[in-house]
Amino acid sequence: MRLTTFLTLAVTLALAEPSIAEPVASGVAGMAFDHDVPVIMTDGLQLRVNIYRPEKSGRYPVLMLMGPYGKDTSMADAPAYKTSWAKLIAKYPDLCKKSSCRYIRFEAPDPERWVANGYIVVHADVRGAGASPGVLDPFSPRETEDYATLIAWAAHQPWSSGKVGLLGTSFQAINQYQVAALHPQGLAAILPWEGAFDQYREIGYYGGLINVAWEYWWTHQVVPNQNGNAGTPLVDSISGGKDTGAPLPPDALKQNRIDPVASFAKHPFDDAYYQQRTPNGTQIVTPMLAIANWTDWSTEGYRAAASKQKWLRIQTGDHLTPFYSEEAFALQKRFFDHFLKGAPNGWEEEPRVAVQVRRPDGTAWRPASAWPLPGTHPQRWYLNAETGSMSTAPVSVVAKRSYPGSGEGLTFTSAPFEQETEFTGPIGARLWVSSSTKDMDIFAAVRLIDPQGRDVTFMGNSDPNVPLGLGYLRVSQRAEDPAKSTEYVPFHPHLGSEPMTPGEFYPTDVEFSEPTSIVIPKGYRLALTIQGKDFGYGPHANIAHARDYDLPNSDNSGLFFAAHPNRDPAIYGGTDTLATGGAQASYLLLPHVTAR
Repeated sequence: MRLTTFLTLAVTLALAEPSIAEPVASGVAGMAFDHDVPVIMTDGLQLRVNIYRPEKSGRYPVLMLMGPYGKDTSMADAPAYKTSWAKLIAKYPDLCKKSSCRYIRFEAPDPERWVANGYIVVHADVRGAGASPGVLDPFSPRETEDYATLIAWAAHQPWSSGKVGLLGTSFQAINQYQVAALHPQGLAAILPWEGAFDQYREIGYYGGLINVAWEYWWTHQVVPNQNGNAGTPLVDSISGGKDTGAPLPPDALKQNRIDPVASFAKHPFDDAYYQQRTPNGTQIVTPMLAIANWTDWSTEGYRAAASKQKWLRIQTGDHLTPFYSEEAFALQKRFFDHFLKGAPNGWEEEPRVAVQVRRPDGTAWRPASAWPLPGTHPQRWYLNAETGSMSTAPVSVVAKRSYPGSGEGLTFTSAPFEQETEFTGPIGARLWVSSSTKDMDIFAAVRLIDPQGRDVTFMGNSDPNVPLGLGYLRVSQRAEDPAKSTEYVPFHPHLGSEPMTPGEFYPTDVEFSEPTSIVIPKGYRLALTIQGKDFGYGPHANIAHARDYDLPNSDNSGLFFAAHPNRDPAIYGGTDTLATGGAQASYLLLPHVTAR
């Protein structure tokens, strides 16, 4: 929808009577609660929102989020969220002493704490989810248009100051980037906490390989909350019943939802489907604080946005618990106090970038003026197929080594580091490869090995044991756009397929999904594993701490599973070969920090 249309819509909403719902006793002193408030969308459909506001009358800034998980679904009781809730309470045992925790929802801020600090929180069920009817189609243009409508609506309510900020993690961070590009009236600041930006490269496909991990998300976390799903195990924590609306028969339910992985499979290349869902970064000018993770997700939204007032924080840790820490709440509050309340709290003096630098034994925050970090230089680590080693010295002798595409692949290991060394920033890899078939898939993992020969793993966004970095590439989609590529990060347009000639070698630049950070102590080594299947640590892996089984497929690392019918073993299970040395130099490109 065009900006002028939203401006017209905003004026219409401002003159209209506010939507009304019966108030519900919140049970929290000083907080009023309006449950299932209907809001009319541009096509006449009504979405349902919850409004948490101070009991004292007045106009307050609004924090908004819109998601598919159930605005009335308790994290403590829902089967899909019980593990996350248990981790949260274990990490922060005093969390429910600061509020009743009655209104905390998955990946969403606690409204009690914000209301107590002079904010209104509006939480909406997306179209087709929870109490909101319609077709459930995650991240679709229709869904983004709904979000813009809600923001304009909230900005013109009698309890609103006219300024709206967006806050939430994961899904509720991804859609912040989308809606900010539409410039809805009233939107004053966004805080996307660990959200992807590029719908093809960060969600549907990694390096041209379809990501079927979304099937678990869709089946276990989204479909149970579909509007009309009478068989949902989810319980409305407000009424004790179901908050999925009037029951629909199974056929109608299926027609009212669009399976994202099925859609991905129908769109193997970066076509209009993804381009409609990936924002135009030049249109994102709203002040923003972007939070990224060293493992899923993402600095891309920060890099793409044209906002002159933008800040980046890159952290480590799991998917949920850092969002609810006292440090996170204080950071979020300072940001929104400044941009939504005009508080002179010195936010403008905050460093534009801060990164949580990892070590094998802990982390430390470091401020910076830009991303990538100043004082960082690309360092090539040349692979040697003859010795299985890698080093910063170029390899003159050409060598080749083959491996089965369905097997364990090859690993190249450095000598022990002679002094403490830091790598913080984007990763790249140039690999000369051939295959016995017309295509091959590259899965690359950068690993840290301790002096005892054990893998040192790290807590990732979606996996408690991840390596330093993971890269992917379907070689038939190796074409690059030089104008959009950097030395570290190739930009593969993924507009079509160019089959390989069996036995012929091709230079390929592997896409790494995220940057990395590590201070390597003396005596530790780096390793690069290259194979033709998902990388992961199995139950008997030689790692430096106990394996924590957390995902349905615990042998995979990170938020990516490649097991899909489009990986025909007759093609992707062939014999793959890597060449190194001379004119076919293969290397890992690492961000060496020379000035701290």
